[in-house]
Order: sequence, then C-alpha cells, then structure tokens
Amino acid sequence: MPVGDWFKEFCNKLKVQNKESISARYKAITRRLNTDFWDTSSDTSRSLYVGSYGRNTAIQGFSDLDMIFQLPYEVYERYNKYTGNGQSALLQEVKRSIEKTYSTTSMRGDGQVIQIPFTDGLTFEVVPGFINKDKSYTYPDANSGGRWRVTNPRPEIEAIRSRNNECNKNLLWLCRMMRMWKRKWNVPIGGLLIDTLAYQFIATWAYRDKSFVYYDWMCRDFFEFMANQDKEKSFWRAPGSGQLVYGKGLFQWKSRRCANLAIEACNHESAEPKRKWTAKQKWREIFGTEFPS
Repeated sequence: MPVGDWFKEFCNKLKVQNKESISARYKAITRRLNTDFWDTSSDTSRSLYVGSYGRNTAIQGFSDLDMIFQLPYEVYERYNKYTGNGQSALLQEVKRSIEKTYSTTSMRGDGQVIQIPFTDGLTFEVVPGFINKDKSYTYPDANSGGRWRVTNPRPEIEAIRSRNNECNKNLLWLCRMMRMWKRKWNVPIGGLLIDTLAYQFIATWAYRDKSFVYYDWMCRDFFEFMANQDKEKSFWRAPGSGQLVYGKGLFQWKSRRCANLAIEACNHESAEPKRKWTAKQKWREIFGTEFPS
C-alpha cells in the first residue's frame, strides 16, 4: 500500500461519526431557545456552530461542542441595567429555558457558557449572544463580578473554509491530524491555535495543492514549522477575525521530537529497499494506533 493510502485511511478514521445525534441535540436546543425568547419554533435560525466543529476541524471523539445562540437585544438591555452581575443572571435564565428540554441533564450555567453534558461524553457549550452590526457577538462573562465580551467566529470559519478550498482540502486534514497528535502526546495547545498555525503554514507550503501522497512531507514540515515558533510568544492572531489566540504552554519541544520522528519515517519510506513497516511504526508513534499498522 502506497504512503498516500496510509494517510487517506488514517484521515478517514478521524471523521466525526455522530453528526446525526449532534444535529438532533443542536436543533432541540435551538427550538427551545427560539420558543422562549423569539416566540417561534424554528430549530435552525439564530444558532451557529462555532469552535472546532464550526470550523470543521473537529475529530471523532472530541468532547466539547460550542454553539452561539442569538438573543433579542432587549434582553441585553434588561440585564445590562443590573447593578450586580447581570451576566450571571442572564446565563441562569438561558439555563432554565434549556432545562425545559433536557430536564434530567445535570447542566451548569456559569462563567461564559451553559454546559450540557450528555451520557456519550459530549458536552454542548451554549453561549448566549447579541449580534452586533459587524456580525460579531457580544456575550456574557459572569466571572469577576460580570462583564460583556465580544467574539467574532464567522470570519474565522470563512477564512478556514476559503483557504481549505485553495489548497485542495488539505488544510482541514492537517488540522484534524494535529488534533490526534495533540491527543496522543498530550500537547498543551488549544484547537484554535492548531488551526491558526496550520492556516499560516499551508499558505506558503510548496505542495499545498497536492494529494495524500504528500501528507508525510506535510506533517514533517508542519512539525518543523511549529517547533520553530518563538517560545517567548504568548499569542497569535486568529484567521479572519484577527482575535488574539493565547498559548496554553510550550508545544515546541514535542513538535521538535515529532519532527525528528517524521524525518525518520520519511527516510524509511525512501530507502532502497523501502522499509514500510518501520516507517508506519514511526507514524504510529506520532499519531497513535489509528494510523495503519
């Protein structure tokens, strides 16, 4: 089996498998909030998938699904007048609404989201927000006495989608493979930072429009790119929105270790005779047992 087929098989295993149950829950939450806040039973309007699932970079087994629901502006005006943490009160009202649909689920409404854990291990994190003129959202943060924050996920989603289309769909697969690496190696890096670095890397990578045949080189070169990131740098700029994406720790040294492993794997692939089994073991050391043996 050629190298390209190894990576194609690996990538297919990363696809999210439970999209139907995700959609059903998303629609049930949307319908309930539309009913209580907008007097309509729509199960799609005013909701938006955000986070890794919204950017289409999530992988099978991911644990948190983020969604934003747009509330009427008069709700913002009402809670903005509170003298003490109207943001917390707003989260509690949204929580009570969702509990009408998921009454037996132990959910939390604090911080910045309403968390709805399900028995299959997936937790929905619902952010109530108010749409701004530039299509960004103002949302509540109940921490430290309460305040309003702004997030702008739509340009991030569009930027990832656009660049992925420009590079033969390779950006999404790179983001997904690196999530498996993060999981295998317990790397201190957030999903949005993975996507941000992958977005930057692939813009100038020489083989960005090629097929799975080049994925060994793509992983090797991306690990090198991450390993060379400034260790003193504390934040990067998200694609599209330009919002600050903060680091969670030093990911560079694990990137360097895996860059070296990837170089070894590529050398085994190009040897004469080819050492395919040994090359696969190096990739499995990087990505885990989902990579073909």
